[in-house]
Amino acid sequence: MPRDLTLNSLGFPKPPAETRVVVAMSGGVDSSVVAAMLHEEGYDVVGVTLQLYDHGAALAKKGACCAGRDIHDARRVAETMGFPHYVLDYENTFREAVIEEFADAYLAGATPVPCIRCNERVKFKDLLATAKDLDADCMATGHYIQRKLGTTGPELHQAADAARDQSYFLFSTTAEQLDYLRFPLGHLASKAETRALAAKYGLPVADKPDSQDICFVPNGNYAAVIEKLRPGAADPGEIVDLEGRVLGTHRGVIHYTIGQRKGLGIGGLGDPLYVVKLDADSRRVIVGPKEALSTRIIPVREINWLGDAPLSSQPEWHVLAKVRSTRAPREAVIRPMSDTEAEVELIAPEDGVSPGQACVFYAPESSRILGGGWIWRGR
Repeated sequence: MPRDLTLNSLGFPKPPAETRVVVAMSGGVDSSVVAAMLHEEGYDVVGVTLQLYDHGAALAKKGACCAGRDIHDARRVAETMGFPHYVLDYENTFREAVIEEFADAYLAGATPVPCIRCNERVKFKDLLATAKDLDADCMATGHYIQRKLGTTGPELHQAADAARDQSYFLFSTTAEQLDYLRFPLGHLASKAETRALAAKYGLPVADKPDSQDICFVPNGNYAAVIEKLRPGAADPGEIVDLEGRVLGTHRGVIHYTIGQRKGLGIGGLGDPLYVVKLDADSRRVIVGPKEALSTRIIPVREINWLGDAPLSSQPEWHVLAKVRSTRAPREAVIRPMSDTEAEVELIAPEDGVSPGQACVFYAPESSRILGGGWIWRGR
């Protein structure tokens, strides 16, 4: 009798029971639902959780992923559903690939996004390699983003729920990685649907709050983490205006971000002043009026391009560009300088564009993500 080659829900021409899938489990409700859903559908599920930093001191810490409590929760979900679960110690890898760069970037006056680097350098690199070592057909995650098959292969698309879309944090996913990855929650209309599924499967994390902080930054206190990693990093310096006039002093460049208005300690000067630049070498915080924050031309490098044709195959690309995770995409033109570097011109200026943030590209006519890169100061 000929074998039925109908594709299963993960896109493989074999029964779910013969399809092994590694699920990256953070201990939160999203990845737990993915694991439970695939197990319920009959897939050969293997749960893997990464220990990314010393969680012993963080057992009682709320609002962050990958802490000890989260590892415990992921294990409980696997036990509840009845599939194997492993914890892998990636502490040294995470420190070298993510935390060290985070500290150095802040010291250089940039505003880094470590969650993107974690996806790029740890979860979708080392963990993905581990999944292949386990003979898995694919790796699934709880990210809110969609993988769709296009004319030239898998494409990355925004989540159906715009409020949950995580495309900004996943722009560096390569075409090769996308071929292996699956995102079973990307099509859901709301987080309420995810929690309803968690309740349906009887998961112990069904009502667990979403994580808010970067996992190694307790209570969002970036400066405290950097001071611990780089003693002496919070050296004081001058607050100056655009002409170089000294307006006051600050307690360390690492305490400030581009666009910041409050907490400068230089009131009574008339019009409001904002941080427009951070000069880490001279330990200066440069402030100016709101209009000084406006930016149209953005140098971008380390570009991961997901378009059908190479980035440098044409002189201009008309796209929508997103320069912060909390901002809506804006009309823009990409002018490639190579396949990994370009100048991005925003049609309408944007305030508070900061080196260290990502600039993510979207197709104007669809939900497709065309890639992105890292904003820097330029030459």
